[in-house]
Amino acid sequence: MDSSTNVLGGPLQSCSEEPLTGWFRDGCCNTDENDRGSHTVCCVLNDAFLQFAKHQGNDLITPAPEFQFPGLKDGDSWCVCARTWLAAVNAGQACPVDLEATHRRALEVIPFDVLETHAV
Repeated sequence: MDSSTNVLGGPLQSCSEEPLTGWFRDGCCNTDENDRGSHTVCCVLNDAFLQFAKHQGNDLITPAPEFQFPGLKDGDSWCVCARTWLAAVNAGQACPVDLEATHRRALEVIPFDVLETHAV
């Protein structure tokens, strides 16, 4: 696993324990080489982003109990794929991000100034 450092250079903070998020379902946006989607951006979800993701084929709204996925709603925090979040930015549908809980590997896809513009 990559060292747990956030985009600000400090220790990675928890994104959400309720619902439990993360590539490893550890509450943090930790990642490793198997996380091809780079689930590294800690988002505070809103309806615009959830609808955008659903239209892109990533339904985050509908529960999938077989994957321990509760379904998400406006106001939930969740580790989102960096490319999905950046696509939402480009479409004007981005949700806010928690920089202290966003893994530094997100910077491989998203420029820091773009993240900073959308910080909570």
